[in-house]
Amino acid sequence: MIKFFKQIYFSPLFFTVGIIVVILYVVGFFFPVFQTLAFIALLFWAGLTIIDFSLLFSQKNGIIAERLTLDKLSNGDNNTVDILLENNFPFVIDYTIIDELPFQFQKRDFKLSGKIKAGEKKAEHYTLIPKERGEYNFGNHNVFTKSPIGFVTKRWIFSSGVTLPVYPGFLQMRKYELMAISNRLHDLGVKKIRKIGNNREFEQIKEYVKGDDYRTINWRATARRSKLMVNQYQDEKAQPVYTIIDMGRAMKMPFNGMTLLNYAINASLVLSNIALIKDDKAGLVTFEKKVRTIVKARKRRTHIKTILEVLYNQKTTFSESNFEHLYVLTKKHITQRSLFVLFTNFETTDSLNRQLPFLLQMAKQHLLITVFFKNKELEEYMLEPADNLVDVYKQTIAEKYLLEKQNMMKKLRNYGIQTIYTTPEELTVNTINKYIEVKARGLF
Repeated sequence: MIKFFKQIYFSPLFFTVGIIVVILYVVGFFFPVFQTLAFIALLFWAGLTIIDFSLLFSQKNGIIAERLTLDKLSNGDNNTVDILLENNFPFVIDYTIIDELPFQFQKRDFKLSGKIKAGEKKAEHYTLIPKERGEYNFGNHNVFTKSPIGFVTKRWIFSSGVTLPVYPGFLQMRKYELMAISNRLHDLGVKKIRKIGNNREFEQIKEYVKGDDYRTINWRATARRSKLMVNQYQDEKAQPVYTIIDMGRAMKMPFNGMTLLNYAINASLVLSNIALIKDDKAGLVTFEKKVRTIVKARKRRTHIKTILEVLYNQKTTFSESNFEHLYVLTKKHITQRSLFVLFTNFETTDSLNRQLPFLLQMAKQHLLITVFFKNKELEEYMLEPADNLVDVYKQTIAEKYLLEKQNMMKKLRNYGIQTIYTTPEELTVNTINKYIEVKARGLF
């Protein structure tokens, strides 16, 4: 019986009609002519309620709902969740879906509403954007249904509790992978950079696709095939590309709900996959007060799965980063000249100066690219009008902070260390652009 009453809810329409009936009975005490009208209204109200009950309970499986998700979610990306509905009632149903989402999303007012015809199957979709890696627990999904009468709402509970892991942005990785394979990375903002020199090796003749260099058109092959054909060249292959992720406290700064560390992890995954597509070797290093992980650079395409699993399992205490330990371990384990892409975030010149000797030592053995993050909120704040002396003071401090970042980049470049200065949202594109640039220039 308790379970039965947990399934039943009376709609506002039910209570509205009930109040009208009560008012008619009260008026009937003073005007007897209304007593008959009140009695008819009561019969009408009770009759419709009984009919509504019988309609909603006439089918044991009147409504069927199923939640469909990927076996894992992608951090920082739009993850689509589908709710499949099937109406087995012989009439149109009004429904409201309330899915019990993981607490990490903090969505207290989530619901999907609509109508579904008799015998119809329908899919509802919604998207989730996780902001951190880890396990996310989904509860049941509940469907509230009303018949055309609309007095009673029945709750259907579908037990579909599931725990899904949130991995680094593999959906973003697949998007860039697809564009790289079809030679359309420029559609995502990746620049086409002219190859310096003429040391590329001829690979094959292929049909022209959007984005190919017009200068590589093979006119003889075009005439024979009556299609635009281009020569394809291959760059030097099997060069080691290591993404090095600083997991220290400087990477704890949030941007749009995600830490800089998670942005760096997502970009590292994409860059590793692009390097493998370009026939280079991809490796990974993570560190904070000590080196957490060293994944040796490999050329196998399946190696990206290893990197993905390692990135998923990275834990950090956001302690002070130890660049000396990083230098010692990389010198010991990485002996071949490689491309190092270091994701970090020096906030002051003093913090850079403390670590500069170790960066210079790494730059002697490898091509080092240091990635800095722009503080977009500070840049926007500087453009706002200053209404008082306090605002002027704050904007001066903000300008000093941004200028210090610029000076740090110039200092590294003077020592021959490549730099990337980017917002978190543009991190992936700018990192890929830099990788393509240094590869085209034959710097490593």
